[in-house]
Amino acid sequence: MESRKIRQMFLDYFEEKSHKLVPSAPIVVKNDPTLMFTNAGMNQFKDYFLGNKKAEITRVADTQKCLRVSGKHNDLEEVGADGYHHTMFEMLGNWSFGDYFKEESIDMAWELLTKKYGLDPSSIYVTVFGGDSSEGLEPDHEAVGYWKKWIAEDRILFFGKKDNFWEMGESGPCGPCSEIHIDLRPADVQKSQSGAALVNQGVPEVMEIWNLVFIQFNRKADGSLEPLPDKHIDTGMGFERLSMVLQKKSSSYDTDIFSEMIHFISEFSGIPYTGSYQPTAKSDMAMRVLVDHIRAIVCTIADGSIPSNTGSGYVIRRILRRAVRYYYSYLQIKDPFLFRLVPYLVNSMGDVFTEIQKQQELIIKVIREEELSFLRTLEGGLKRLEGITTLETIIPGQLAFELYDTFGFPFDLTSLIARENKLEVDETGFKALLTQQKERSRADGKKEYSDWNIIKNGQCIFVGYDTQEVEETELLRWRQIQLKGKTKYQLVLAQTAFYPEGGGQVGDRGLLYFDNVPTEVMDTVKENDLILHITESLPANPEAKVRAVVNGYRRSLIEKNHSATHLLHAALRKRLGNHVSQKGSLVNEDYLRFDFSHFQKLDAEDLLYIEQLVNEKIREDIALEEARQMPIEQAKNAGAMMLFGEKYGEVVRMITFDPAYSIELCGGCHVPSTGTLGYFKIISEGAVAAGIRRIEAVTASKAESYINKQFQQLHDIKQLMNLPADPIKQLESILEENKSLQKQITQMQEEAASGIKTDLIRGAKQISGVAVVVEKIAINDGKVIKNLCYQLAGEFEKCIVVFAFEEQGKPQLMCMISQSLVDYSKDFNASLWIRKFASHIQGGGGGQSFFATAGGKDASGIEAALNEARTFIDELIKKSIIA
Repeated sequence: MESRKIRQMFLDYFEEKSHKLVPSAPIVVKNDPTLMFTNAGMNQFKDYFLGNKKAEITRVADTQKCLRVSGKHNDLEEVGADGYHHTMFEMLGNWSFGDYFKEESIDMAWELLTKKYGLDPSSIYVTVFGGDSSEGLEPDHEAVGYWKKWIAEDRILFFGKKDNFWEMGESGPCGPCSEIHIDLRPADVQKSQSGAALVNQGVPEVMEIWNLVFIQFNRKADGSLEPLPDKHIDTGMGFERLSMVLQKKSSSYDTDIFSEMIHFISEFSGIPYTGSYQPTAKSDMAMRVLVDHIRAIVCTIADGSIPSNTGSGYVIRRILRRAVRYYYSYLQIKDPFLFRLVPYLVNSMGDVFTEIQKQQELIIKVIREEELSFLRTLEGGLKRLEGITTLETIIPGQLAFELYDTFGFPFDLTSLIARENKLEVDETGFKALLTQQKERSRADGKKEYSDWNIIKNGQCIFVGYDTQEVEETELLRWRQIQLKGKTKYQLVLAQTAFYPEGGGQVGDRGLLYFDNVPTEVMDTVKENDLILHITESLPANPEAKVRAVVNGYRRSLIEKNHSATHLLHAALRKRLGNHVSQKGSLVNEDYLRFDFSHFQKLDAEDLLYIEQLVNEKIREDIALEEARQMPIEQAKNAGAMMLFGEKYGEVVRMITFDPAYSIELCGGCHVPSTGTLGYFKIISEGAVAAGIRRIEAVTASKAESYINKQFQQLHDIKQLMNLPADPIKQLESILEENKSLQKQITQMQEEAASGIKTDLIRGAKQISGVAVVVEKIAINDGKVIKNLCYQLAGEFEKCIVVFAFEEQGKPQLMCMISQSLVDYSKDFNASLWIRKFASHIQGGGGGQSFFATAGGKDASGIEAALNEARTFIDELIKKSIIA
């Protein structure tokens, strides 16, 4: 059975069982501070389980894109080594929110697996929760009773909390679960040895395929359990594992989900894929790593996370670089390759996850540029390691960590190069530094939450589109949070005008008055569907009536910048084309930042056109049209812009500034009409990543201040130039004169160097036939001194030159070695030497084996650096036998 049919059969079955099919949530999580990526199918439904939101639809099913590469769910290092671990995977799931519970969930799972998919019941085992006396929890005899309708009792196995009690986290909804396992061993083996003893024992042939979670408790912060008012069902079945079982494969990588890509990689590299899982079968592992990682990379980019050095973008960059390292090291592919797999992925997944298909060109561009960048890093790291291996017997842990952390150079590649050169790596030192880094990161990001203190049940209602003040509301709940040693509080009101951070717009600030006593709101954020007001203190009387007042002036500036992003987005599409799509934004009271897809730099003419068009729309004073509760299909038919990576419900909010100009789905705050913006000014445009550009701009009073500052600077420049009639012409004249004077200075220094050259040749120290020149030079132009190095090298058959000088007040070192010496022995390496000498000037550097430079901070160390150079070179030449 083809994987497409397997997926569709699951969805069709639950649709027939009155479940509503919902789209996958974005793989990059937006409104949940506890998660970076969606790592389970239930993530988008957390509010229903937590009781923050009541489900309007009580039966739901979907296939969810999931990623497990961080936190406790981290499968990254396992990927490729076995036949079933993946970073990105699809989770097929069905949910009940206070509707059916254990019996119907078990009945449907059994019917789908055995009647629809045709699995052999004699190969199936199920596990149930065996109880826990320390928690006062009884074994789940209820689930056992329902299973006994379908399966023999000796195939129903009890396990403890580790395997059969599901928890969302350290606190929150939880409950017993029942796992369905399949025995894939040959029939004769199954008959000779029961699979019951192999369940949950790490035997690949006896594996879990479906987990049915019965959510019936809430874990409090103190560790105690309390029953939930409503009981829920949360099930998850790995699409890749199910396909493996139904296609009778021993590895998910052998299914049609991956096989076409593996075949292409094999043909491209000229290396056959044997399907081996032996540790020595590196090329096979590399192919599995590639076909797995490309799915994670493509899906996250499609959902708006571009490779970067922070957050989710950093994780994606690490995954991409891991894939590059594998094809570079084990498939002998030295040019960008991953991007070639994107069309295969679009063909296999694009009909289900349409965002991949619609952004194929952008995704290819981003991946290819990332590959190019990292391949350059790999080359540089290899050169640096090549130099180290000539002088050391052990590669220091500090260097291995520096290559890993700063340049993204993988530790195992460093180890591989070391082994090839019969060297060792200080793995203990490396791991110690890595642990220190992780502990710092964990300490910086660790948050400790108290339990919610419930004052009154209810849901938070946002009224901030219509007002900036709520005269009377009440506190529903609050909790304490510890972050970096500081105590803060999160307050939830019954009604609020405070906008929580989201969609690029920053959260509101303001005051909450409890019995007329003010409590300052430092920020407002959203956690799933709860609006959290962040304060540094708790009101004396939390049960008092509350007056909630937003900082109106700050909000008005934010609204102007947010509306400006809509006008800007429309102008960009009009000027550059409909391929332009928003890829991120920041809207605060000071400026707006807008990231968008486009493949080349905007020239001055483009920027002028866009700026003029936005200001034209501002002058037209276009009134805001807001459709607050519009069915999503109606919004699509109206031509509303929808952003990739955003999760939209059945009902959306549509913002329009002239139906012929700008229509977008948006939850943010906006001006009543465009004239309120006053003026719009672009202050910068540049690249963020491959295929992604960024514009920063200001509006209203900030734009006025920016322009006034520019005029003031121009006025000051004209004053310095004695108010010329044509300042541009005069400036060009000054620059030309400066260029001419610089040439004269360079010529004078070259003449001085020529005079020095003769003295240096005469003073060269001869050691075993090698001319050695180690001196401080009284010239402050690096180019001139470099030229002097080359001239000296040309005067001797074998020559070593080390110069020290100061340029712009900073100490510099330069080293040159004759090529004949470099060829003679790897010990002669200018790049390594210069780093050694530079420690005396508190600096660092590098270069090539025959020529290298270094810069530093401490000029007082120049003499010490030169003295070490003289001693080091003297000893090295004397111990070397140079013909």
